[in-house]
Amino acid sequence: MIFHSEYADVPVLDEAIHDAVLGRSAVEHAGRTALVDGLDGTALTYAQLDAFSRRIAAALADAGLRKGDVLALHSPNTLAFPAVFYGATRAGAAVSTVHPLATAEELARQLGDCGARWLVTVSPLLETARQAAERSGYPDRGVREIFVCDRAEGYRSVLDMRESTAPEPRVAVDPGQDLAALPYSSGTTSMPKGVMLTHRNIATNLAQLAPLIPTGPEDRLLAVLPFFHIYGLTALLNAPLRNGSSVVVLPRFELRQFLAAVEQHRVNILYVAPPIVLALAKHPAVDEYDLSSLEFVLSAAAPLDAELATACGRRLNVPVVKQAYGMTELSPGTHVVPRHVNAPPGAVGKLLPSTQMRIVSLDDPGRDAGEGEAGEGEAGELLFRGPQVMKGYLGRTGETDAMIDADGWLRTGDIGRVDADGWLYVVDRVKELIKYKGWQVAPAELEAVLLGHPAIADAAVIGVTDEEGNEVPKAFVVRQEGEDGARLSEADVLAHVAERVSPYKKVRRVEFTAEVPRAVSGKILRRELRAAERTGEK
Repeated sequence: MIFHSEYADVPVLDEAIHDAVLGRSAVEHAGRTALVDGLDGTALTYAQLDAFSRRIAAALADAGLRKGDVLALHSPNTLAFPAVFYGATRAGAAVSTVHPLATAEELARQLGDCGARWLVTVSPLLETARQAAERSGYPDRGVREIFVCDRAEGYRSVLDMRESTAPEPRVAVDPGQDLAALPYSSGTTSMPKGVMLTHRNIATNLAQLAPLIPTGPEDRLLAVLPFFHIYGLTALLNAPLRNGSSVVVLPRFELRQFLAAVEQHRVNILYVAPPIVLALAKHPAVDEYDLSSLEFVLSAAAPLDAELATACGRRLNVPVVKQAYGMTELSPGTHVVPRHVNAPPGAVGKLLPSTQMRIVSLDDPGRDAGEGEAGEGEAGELLFRGPQVMKGYLGRTGETDAMIDADGWLRTGDIGRVDADGWLYVVDRVKELIKYKGWQVAPAELEAVLLGHPAIADAAVIGVTDEEGNEVPKAFVVRQEGEDGARLSEADVLAHVAERVSPYKKVRRVEFTAEVPRAVSGKILRRELRAAERTGEK
């Protein structure tokens, strides 16, 4: 059966994302605070943010950026991040956001894959950015110029773009076809891929979320989740700035800094991930701060235990921490627990307007073809159709076709069920992706790194649960025959991976094994590894 939202459909929002967010708020809330630096108190009003983004658009166009170019934004959360994002889209570019902890190799791979012509970073990350750009042929081909959001000798600063006298570009945007964002996601398996999100995708998802999570000028949000992630980009930038709210910006999560910002700025809305919920529920420092301003706390990006959600809500004196569900390929939302409604424990929300869902039975032989429907209360793979479904994976027609069928249904790889009242519960994953504290870790990427070690003959990676309840990557390693293989230790394996990937992707556990279970086709049989892990078999 096809599940429909209980909320009225919303019209498709055919607007460029900068207009969908700032078009009205920059006028109606011109003098209100849009962004506040949570560390030094620097602030931008809506009028200043709008003007800043327009001057950046002018300066980028003057530098040679043209419609259809890709600009890579490689930065932690700063006040300049949204101005660069909206300035680049206003100039006609698609913005490919990059994890600030990416290694030079990872960044170079993303720059090359998306064909980025422009790179914006911050001075502490400049060396990584420069090394990555050099691999693309900078400045003769690939990346043409590197800009910084702060100051660095020899590089143009985004801050100076506010003084640009170049004319503002007038770019015609086709919201349904032109890309606004190009974040990278591992999808259900495989290596990270560019997710093509159009202006229409992202703007319409804002309209879909609005009836369930209304915000306005009276709301103050704390942005500690990264803007480069689609969750942060939507929940902490696009949605609140569209509605005149104030966003307090922090570059990273440090508990006391986080708590002090809530207290000082009287934050009333928090969007978080499960590790932050855990800290808020259990850390003794929480009792040292006045958090009485909090009204609404929502967790997403990874599964949240129902008991932990209840405990955190009780400690913060707010209703139970609520949840939402989505993925990068869905712009990102399909479900959310409404702001003013209490959900059953463990529910991740109600279906958003203009969104359809199917649940495909896991036991049906036609599941791989998207056939075999599960009914109410039955678990199966979640499929979605709606205006938020991505345009596809950049340059990967085959993988796009495997993800989205001819009728527009996107396969998530997640297993869920729906109760009689329409609440969705996500109970497991078909897909192999590991979610470490909300960050996506692709086993295939780690396996490729492991196999690069001369003393490793074969390797497989799965997610296992650590002592704190987090999913972490565990490597099953087959040693090469000979002395080098015999000397290979767990520490050697951990160090080899740590030197080549971002910190959040590191392998946390290693088990040496005689062989990696594989199908005749060569595909790793991860389910066998998981089963052995659960039973303690070696």
